[in-house]
Amino acid sequence: MFNNIYIEEQVAAHPRSRAICERFPQATQISCERYGEVFNPKSQDFRLQKRKPSLILAHKHDGRILETPEGYGIGGSNNYYFSHMLNCLYDCRYCFLQGMYRSANYVLYVNYEDFTGDIDTVLAQADNEPCWFFSGYDCDSLVLEPVSGFAEHFLPFFAERPAAHIELRTKSTQIRSLLRQPAIPNAVIAFSFTPAEVHAALEHKVPTIERRVEAMQKLQHAGWPVGLRFDPMIYHPDYQQQYTRLFAQLFGPLDTTRLHSVSLGPFRLPRTYFRNIVRLYPDEALFAGNFTETAGMISYPQSLEREMTDFCTAELLKHIPEAALFPCGLAA
Repeated sequence: MFNNIYIEEQVAAHPRSRAICERFPQATQISCERYGEVFNPKSQDFRLQKRKPSLILAHKHDGRILETPEGYGIGGSNNYYFSHMLNCLYDCRYCFLQGMYRSANYVLYVNYEDFTGDIDTVLAQADNEPCWFFSGYDCDSLVLEPVSGFAEHFLPFFAERPAAHIELRTKSTQIRSLLRQPAIPNAVIAFSFTPAEVHAALEHKVPTIERRVEAMQKLQHAGWPVGLRFDPMIYHPDYQQQYTRLFAQLFGPLDTTRLHSVSLGPFRLPRTYFRNIVRLYPDEALFAGNFTETAGMISYPQSLEREMTDFCTAELLKHIPEAALFPCGLAA
């Protein structure tokens, strides 16, 4: 899977680093002082690296637990996010990560124990008020699970802390480690979806909708809370038919009475990220669409964003109660 594994000197002896290196005995191991030496140089070809990315094992020194942007959440008042990994194995054309990072290589922070220590600090400061921790902001939470053991490590930790809630956001079907352990009520496995036409055109390497639905059914059967995420909404002249078909495809086989939450969010990218992505994929039809800029953010015009939101909201409420729907980052 990896031809090269870069290893920060600080984590070379970490048991997690050793286990990962043993998993890929044919990979060339390259020592570095700090991962930024490999990840941050400007003269990198993101598209070329994306064909065969390297893995970088690193130590996350600070900024491990951060407050979420305003409007991001599923009902809690204390919301935080954290990233055990940078970059994603999938290749979704609309993803902000390819506009944010110069490198397509994967950074995996192996010092999970420091992350959980920081989570305990946040919980103590909240005086046992419920806190939400969102994983999957700078990566997919589960796609590298067989290598990272991320969920296998973190879910037992959350199982012992009922005031702490975690969302694992994913497009992956890597759920074996979840099915091997008891389900816990304070973990939500949230699957992201776009219509089939968008998936085929823009979500390269992502499992089919059918396979993700099957994974969700297995998790529901095992007692895990699951969620649906429609973020970002992607415009097409036939978007109403596309989203109507998608919702039917999802809510038909799923047990909606056991669905934890559904969120809906617009397409938005910081101007710099948008321009970087357009430079990477100048022929991508998505970026020739009707966009506008407001306060440094690129999005669909507000009228179109509101039209899509109103339509999708009305369609979703045919399947779920209003209390389960959470609009995220929408214009007023």
